[in-house]
Amino acid sequence: MTGLAIRNVSMRFDLPGGGAVQALENVSLDIKQGEILSVLGPSGCGKTTLLNIVAGFLAPTEGVIELNGHEVHGPDAERGMVFQKGALFEWMSVRENVSFGPRMKGQRAAQYTQNVDHLLDVVGLQDFKEKAIYELSGGMQQRVALARCLANDPDVILMDEPLGALDALTREKMQSLVLKLWKETGKTIILITHSVEEALLLGERLIVMAPRPGRIHKEYNLPFADEGVDADLREVKKNPKFAEVREEILGMIWDMEEEIMGRTEAAQ
Repeated sequence: MTGLAIRNVSMRFDLPGGGAVQALENVSLDIKQGEILSVLGPSGCGKTTLLNIVAGFLAPTEGVIELNGHEVHGPDAERGMVFQKGALFEWMSVRENVSFGPRMKGQRAAQYTQNVDHLLDVVGLQDFKEKAIYELSGGMQQRVALARCLANDPDVILMDEPLGALDALTREKMQSLVLKLWKETGKTIILITHSVEEALLLGERLIVMAPRPGRIHKEYNLPFADEGVDADLREVKKNPKFAEVREEILGMIWDMEEEIMGRTEAAQ
């Protein structure tokens, strides 16, 4: 069986002074190989917790994660993570950062150099390969992070707010790059974002999570990611259906945030 399966995953965090926080409750989801999924929800709904469980950084209180028919136990190169900030090695060059994974696997330069150069070309950094990370802009650093992730050839790419710190124009360019890489590589991608527009543009499937305990509230199947591969994303946004779904989801999340605020006030 290929693809990623999330089976009845729950996560409870026990507090030092007693009590517990139920972050996730009975989350189940099947993600096909090569699918791009975006995840939305109000703050504190467990989006990042779910991503960290899939990555193997956290073990769920209940439930299992299966990838290509085997159960996930801890981090593995088959699942690559791209963080909000690149988590790059500042003292290394761009090329050294991208080749870090293959080198740690014991590959020789002859085995990975061609692929690293190809990835740098794909993300538009061929002319910057000998630059140190601190010499690059935020957008360029995120391009390095994407290339470094792809250099490990993971089955699944996990993205936790990877474009959230970028300015609007750079963010739009990076959104186009993510769609290009998705189509060219056939990788499974799970993207966490707080931007409704970004979730619509980058998710052929989109799930909205309900507030704590986190669970799937609603799921959408959307055409915009496929459309955006070969089109200007600004043109995609002009689609009346895009505006309709955006307003529906914005209203949904707004209602959830109001519910959370109401709970907070009642507890005071």
